[in-house]
Amino acid sequence: MADGSPGRAFSSPIMSSNTVSAVLEKQIRRLCLNDFPCGRGSWRRTKNGPGGAGTEPADALLDLLNCPRSPWRNDGQSWSPQASGLRELAVREPRRHLHTDFIYSYFTTIRIPGRNVSTIDEGLSKFSKLEELVLSVNSISEISSANLPKTLKSLELRSNRLSSLSGLTSCPPPQLQYLGLGSNSLGSHKDFSHLTGRHWPKLVCLDLSDCEFQDQRALVTALKSLPCLKTLMLKGNPFTLAPAYPGFTVDSLPQLVRLDFSWISSEERYRFGGLAGMSDLIEDVASVTVSLSRLRGIPDPLMAVDKKAPDFPVVTHRYFISYQFLSHQTSDNRGGDGEAKPDAASRAAEEDSICSDLQSNTEHQGEASVLQTAGPAVNAHENISATVRLSQYRTSKLTWSDCMDLSHSLTHTVGPLGDLKRFFSQGLCLSLEEEKILSWPAASEEVPLVKPSPTTKGKKGQKDEQVKSASAKDKPKDKKNKCAPQLVQDPPIRTVLASAHIPMHSLVHGSQRVAVVCDFGPLPTDSEVEAAHTQKDSERTMKEDKKKEDKGPKQKETSSAAHKSSTASKGTAGKGKDVADHTDPSVPDQQEPATVELRVELEKWRTPSEARRLTAAPITPKQGIHEEI
Repeated sequence: MADGSPGRAFSSPIMSSNTVSAVLEKQIRRLCLNDFPCGRGSWRRTKNGPGGAGTEPADALLDLLNCPRSPWRNDGQSWSPQASGLRELAVREPRRHLHTDFIYSYFTTIRIPGRNVSTIDEGLSKFSKLEELVLSVNSISEISSANLPKTLKSLELRSNRLSSLSGLTSCPPPQLQYLGLGSNSLGSHKDFSHLTGRHWPKLVCLDLSDCEFQDQRALVTALKSLPCLKTLMLKGNPFTLAPAYPGFTVDSLPQLVRLDFSWISSEERYRFGGLAGMSDLIEDVASVTVSLSRLRGIPDPLMAVDKKAPDFPVVTHRYFISYQFLSHQTSDNRGGDGEAKPDAASRAAEEDSICSDLQSNTEHQGEASVLQTAGPAVNAHENISATVRLSQYRTSKLTWSDCMDLSHSLTHTVGPLGDLKRFFSQGLCLSLEEEKILSWPAASEEVPLVKPSPTTKGKKGQKDEQVKSASAKDKPKDKKNKCAPQLVQDPPIRTVLASAHIPMHSLVHGSQRVAVVCDFGPLPTDSEVEAAHTQKDSERTMKEDKKKEDKGPKQKETSSAAHKSSTASKGTAGKGKDVADHTDPSVPDQQEPATVELRVELEKWRTPSEARRLTAAPITPKQGIHEEI
């Protein structure tokens, strides 16, 4: 093959497979510019020469390139729109267009996404007329701008491993109009100095979405120096969760026409007017209000109560929703006007209310509460950094009704914003919990109440006489004035009935609120739970009996007797299960799922007056319970 042919031009000696040049070499080789039907082969019929056997005219060869069913069709449009045109030139005039310099200069657009490219080497600079380069979803961690063609107008580097822009701005392409840097680990204070008009004098569109920028004021100050900037993408950065976004950015960049893929209207500019001069009010924190309202679908616990059951213990059922949220600087309750901000007094009042609530719940209840789990709990925050502290929050505890209005509204003022972004990206987990309290009549001062035990059974008659004599002395003449017995409560039994995970990533990507009806699914009744426990106990007993039978012939009689007793108990349990599961076949089993209405909303400043009002608003009483974990 003669020098200057495409085969010789793209057969470099040793080249890493992860460089841009190596990927481009493979793509150009697949065009088969020297193979049939392209190139200067014996299959070509010369213009004035005789048409011998096995030769084809240029038009027939072009048909072989473009026919959809042709085996020689090569769809190179995916990586460059110029690929198919270059093949046609290799058929029409192969002698004129198949030299190295022409091939390098022919391409103006190259797209190589998802090819594991890690290095932009100097071989790319040979494409002297390249205007658009797409290298998204690769493994590029550093860029040497000296290897970029000076004619470049569009550079897409989204979803790479960039953590610094110093290499990109050492000798940037002077004609660049679009720069895509989204979904990279950018956001340090050094990066601000590389996003100025001194480096990008003709930049029109800048994509910084889904990065890690947290300082909105510093970034906007740098972007002000870009004289031609018209379109800006910032969604997905931590600072976009703050109340000052997007108002502060829109008012600070008057030349901007699009922000986060939305056109900026004249009405928005008028509303946000003046926020640029309120940078002293901007803090790198977010205000998030979590509201929980109507809770439905919980089975009535009284439906499972046996009418022949004794009067005591008295069982009280209460229900509430619990969830985890980032530990915050302060938190306060939002009233109807939505104006509340934290201070030291509110924190002290909050601690007092929490302590009093916990004291009232644990009085006469022992050292600790009992927590049971009826279903698998969902933990959506296992991957959050260990340095991020989560707190447990819950609504007020309500007795059963068809529709329980939780009336929970809690505003969290959270920082740093990077932690909040990761928290929202993983979602919010809600747990539906039941608290069951057993209450017993308290003993009188003369005769303390003692629960029956094997050691006291022999003295039962004596105790009965003492109780009767004491009650006879204290018995009032008027039965209508008889007071109800004072009750003593056992430690509460808390059961997680169900858990649900709610995605919150839309808040990271531009939405201001998430309003959903959280579905926990149908909840099992007490009879179904009891039947499940009975079945597990019977299965455990059968396994134990089988182990005893395998120990030896000496224990066969004993194990046989135990098996009979377990079979009898199993039969009794089975009868109970049949009674519990017996339902009217004419009535379809359509258990309503348990649901709760959830609303999570980010605070946003719509006008300068609203910003002043929200930052200086007084504190209102707080609702909701906060428990550190």
